[in-house]
Amino acid sequence: MHHTPLIDGWTITPTGGPVPDAITTAGPVPATVPGSVHTDLLALDLIPDPYLDAHEEDLRWFHHTDWRYTRDLTLDPPAAGERIDLAFDGIDTVGTVGYAGAELLRTANMHRSYRVDVRHLADGTAHPLTVDLRSATAYAHELRAQLGDRPNSYWPVPFNFVRKMACSFGWDWGPDLRTVGLWKQVRIERWHTARLAEVRPLITVDDDGTGRVEVHVTVERSGLVDAAPLPVSAEVCGVRVEGEITDEHTVLHLAVPDADLWWPVGYGDHPLHTLTVTLGDGLDSWTRQIGFRNVRLDLTDGFVLHVNGRPIAVKGANWIPDDHFLTRITRERLDRRLDQALGARLNLLRIWGGGIYESEDFYAACDQRGLLVWQDFLLACAAYPEEQPLAAEFEAEARENVVRLAPHPSLVIWNGGNENLWGYQDWGWQQLLGDATWGEHYAVELFRDIVAELDPTRPYTDNSPFTPGRADLHPNDPDHGSHHQWEVWNRVDYREYRSETPRFCSEFGFQGPPTWRTLTDWVHTGDDPKTDPVFLIHQKADDGNGKLDRGLAPHLGIPADFTDWHWATQLNQARAVEHAVTHYRGHWPHTAGWIVWQLNDCWPVTSWAAVDSEERRKPLWYALRNAGADRLLTVLDSDAVLVNDTDRPWTGDLHLRRQRHDGTVLAEDVHPVEVAPRAVTRLPIPAPTDPRTEILVAELTGVRHLHVHVEDIDSTLDPDPVTATATRIDGGYRVEVTAHSTARDVTLLPDRLAADAVVDEALVDLAAGDSVTFTVRTTAELDPAALTRSPVLRTANDLRSVATTHSPDQGPLVQTAPVPISHDVEATA
Repeated sequence: MHHTPLIDGWTITPTGGPVPDAITTAGPVPATVPGSVHTDLLALDLIPDPYLDAHEEDLRWFHHTDWRYTRDLTLDPPAAGERIDLAFDGIDTVGTVGYAGAELLRTANMHRSYRVDVRHLADGTAHPLTVDLRSATAYAHELRAQLGDRPNSYWPVPFNFVRKMACSFGWDWGPDLRTVGLWKQVRIERWHTARLAEVRPLITVDDDGTGRVEVHVTVERSGLVDAAPLPVSAEVCGVRVEGEITDEHTVLHLAVPDADLWWPVGYGDHPLHTLTVTLGDGLDSWTRQIGFRNVRLDLTDGFVLHVNGRPIAVKGANWIPDDHFLTRITRERLDRRLDQALGARLNLLRIWGGGIYESEDFYAACDQRGLLVWQDFLLACAAYPEEQPLAAEFEAEARENVVRLAPHPSLVIWNGGNENLWGYQDWGWQQLLGDATWGEHYAVELFRDIVAELDPTRPYTDNSPFTPGRADLHPNDPDHGSHHQWEVWNRVDYREYRSETPRFCSEFGFQGPPTWRTLTDWVHTGDDPKTDPVFLIHQKADDGNGKLDRGLAPHLGIPADFTDWHWATQLNQARAVEHAVTHYRGHWPHTAGWIVWQLNDCWPVTSWAAVDSEERRKPLWYALRNAGADRLLTVLDSDAVLVNDTDRPWTGDLHLRRQRHDGTVLAEDVHPVEVAPRAVTRLPIPAPTDPRTEILVAELTGVRHLHVHVEDIDSTLDPDPVTATATRIDGGYRVEVTAHSTARDVTLLPDRLAADAVVDEALVDLAAGDSVTFTVRTTAELDPAALTRSPVLRTANDLRSVATTHSPDQGPLVQTAPVPISHDVEATA
């Protein structure tokens, strides 16, 4: 088989809609394939960058425009018995493909690929190849008028009527840009006799350690030669089997004795092995990296993921597309982002249902790192029609992607969508829908059946959240299945995380702004950023700043100065999530896992992310790393809680020391402890005499926790508790900080001084007399003294010295209407 990518020679031209004169008069402009119209026009400075300031608003005309991609293509006539295919791996989204004056193909789904036989048009002459892409918005409105309206979280935006990335239409953390383009590879494939149309390996491990690969092979024949039997072979780990295809399909079975098992990060190694399938004598071949492991999801009394027979304590984050412009996401960028996930001590990423089925690069990188993947089918926060043409598109994309992702050991759960079952139950949909279909069939039948047919090695769940097997229970019941916790953030204080103990929390989170450098590079405002319209374009949450203030008030107060407010909201985000994570981990195995919303951002925005769009780590990232430690010592209620997420016992003397903020020791206890592997132990802590003036310092074999008994605004914390020095070292600076009184959440924010500056630690609690050394890496020459003072060196204490209020301007965070979306409380209609 010969592949010719069609990369060069493309142009784009607007063909309809409200296009600015500058673009119309520019005529056909060069296009990059894979790419999008937005990125091509950006490259030529024909549009402003929509990530900058208020320019997202300036590009709303894009929603209603049509475009044509075109290039000349010469196809030499086929040789005897040769087939010629034009293949599109991804078209965004509603398109008509033409060549040599003939219409070849119509598309309406960016989540699947297309292939068409063009050998009858191969005459050796150059002809125009065209892809006409119409407004997905217009198409979706037309289909909604035809099928009848269905509610969604951003009504009247019709994202549930077209098979396009839902967040392309905007979300409470993302821009509304509605991209259009050839977003994956276009190529010519010339082949003869037959090709490998589908290879689907099902990989399991026997009880005796034998790795088994059941390779399902489907071929497509050219139809130009006799349908004679075709030899086919498969090989992995030195084991080779041969077979024969007499029609279109066969199954090859490989057995690898004593296979090296693939384990999630933190549970063992994750070896990969090359699986190769060969068709005929050089007709076609297929190669992937696979791993040997078994996966099981125990839903009998909770939500417990097992890999190779072992229960896994899931420490996860939700994943959104890493850039709204998908074709800018490179393997190198994914590698950095997934390394940040590992650095935060995460072991699972959930690919959320409002995004995309990710690239092969993404899953391959997770395979290599032992990062587990939970894959949503692509439905989110909406009622979806079950009529044609959408029903066929859902099935086609599901089948294609289940087969495509089957080789990847990192993929461990298929999930039927995000918050659709919950939405039907709670968000007022039933009154709006009447007897109309809404997508239940997809979640509880279609996807379940497809996974059972094509990928029975992996578990399937109907939705997130969902309660398995109990029609009488709420889909978001915390005591069964998976659970989303959005009362915190929307309505109640983050201390309420500890009022429930879910079996598995697959969404929860709290907002905070991006790092200072990212914010000030991309968002330019007047004197009052919080109310500036430009800032609010980059704060998509409904009443987002109001919720941030109401979240701050009981803990840190609400700073009047924006610099202090920025630090306080980032800190409060980190503390809120850590409050939840330590609670969930302290209740293992009852709470078998958690998946924070969210790891990453797709543009510069105030959001729930731990890493912002410029790849800078927010304080939340450090909080996740601290709270996700393999050996965690924390305080829950009136107990010291020791979490041992390793395979070795944790033994030693637990030291509990009561002391005042100034370091005066009041009492000390020592308790011999032994925490079994993958287990949790609790011991009572001594009660304070005066909670405002004293702390508890707990330590076991070098693992330390400093517990403050009351909120900062109620404590007698010294507002200036540390001294610091900074010195130049190779590759950066060393900053030594010493506390003379209790210092909470000591943090450096070096991006304020240099764009590339990053610090190794953050959110460090110090008792009086303690010291910590930070390492700042940067290529820039900095003033060392600037690293030792505000606004670079910050503590929670210093917020006590700034002008704050304990009460937000708006009323309490109370909402009685149905909740139509996980993060916000907007009305659905």
